[in-house]
Amino acid sequence: MVRPLSRADLRPVAAPGSQPEVVSALWKGIDVFRPIALGYAAYSLWDRPHDLLRPALAWSVLALLGAWTVLLVFYRQRNAWLVAVELLLASGAVLATRLVDTAAEIEAGSRTLPTFWPAAGVVSAAVLLGRKGGVPAAILIGLVDLVEVRRATPNTVNNIVLLLLIGALVGYACDLAREGHVKLREALVLEAQVRERERLARTVHDGVLQTLAFINRRGRELGGEAAALGGMAADQERQLRALVSGASLSGSEDGGTGEVDLRQGLARYAGGAVQLVAPADPVAVPAEVATELVAAVGAALDNVRLHAGQGAQVWVLLEDQGDSVALTVRDNGVGMAQGRLEEAAAAGRLGASSSIRGRVADLGGRAEYSSREGAGVTVRMQVPKYGSADGEGVR
Repeated sequence: MVRPLSRADLRPVAAPGSQPEVVSALWKGIDVFRPIALGYAAYSLWDRPHDLLRPALAWSVLALLGAWTVLLVFYRQRNAWLVAVELLLASGAVLATRLVDTAAEIEAGSRTLPTFWPAAGVVSAAVLLGRKGGVPAAILIGLVDLVEVRRATPNTVNNIVLLLLIGALVGYACDLAREGHVKLREALVLEAQVRERERLARTVHDGVLQTLAFINRRGRELGGEAAALGGMAADQERQLRALVSGASLSGSEDGGTGEVDLRQGLARYAGGAVQLVAPADPVAVPAEVATELVAAVGAALDNVRLHAGQGAQVWVLLEDQGDSVALTVRDNGVGMAQGRLEEAAAAGRLGASSSIRGRVADLGGRAEYSSREGAGVTVRMQVPKYGSADGEGVR
């Protein structure tokens, strides 16, 4: 019994809302960076107690940053408002430097009160929102630095450039990681679908398709109403084969423009006495080329049904040769006598000379017949994928 495709078969490895490993690792790195940066800020403040106007205010600011750092260690969710609050705290701490340092110290290029702790907010914005978050966050902190120092120093400019680089590069890396994560999940879903299709194809082939083929064959042998029933079974078999193989029954026409998969047009003929052997990968050709080749194969199969004899089997082989496409239609019927094609053309029966050779010649290719009595007929067609105005002709 065929098991229907379930949601579990299509479930990707990661949940839809999960983050790539590199993004999760960056969040953990930021959580380590904050206390280290805060410790360095505390050391810088302790190292110059006599240069401060308001040391109590300075330690209070660092205490507030410390409380925020501890909060983010335990509060694991990361969202836009948390990043916004962190950037506001970093900006306020930088501006507070003017309240705790003398103007002379600031103009001399002394370190800001939080030192490089604000970089955590810039990286957080970059990890959360990519370049769209990292660059604006770096610009914000850079502007605050300029307001604090009033007159830009070389150190201030260097710090701003570093922040911009960090925001842009970390954001770009996170954007790439998320895009790759999405593509990986899509590929895993597609792989699961292909595996399920292959499993269904094996199950259907071992059961339903063989039963339909037997009904078709037995119906033709019995004749009468049984033959009509066999024809219905053959039609259902063709549709089911196309379904389990992923091929379309609508043919290769798409309005005459663009490229199509030639396998789809040929799939309509597969089933019953006709076996289609095609590459696993799509064989892309212009729509008009596909239309003519499918029609030529159809004409060859009509000849088999009319002349090959009862019970003849047919094999259609499709080969992608890079710049060209090769099609071989071979049957195991009664064969054809030497000169029979010329006689048929002279008598006005143009199936081979017009429907097959003419179509192939118009595409710049050639069609070759080989046969001997009692050994079936082989038609080999080779056509450039994009046609040719002055093709090689036929022989």
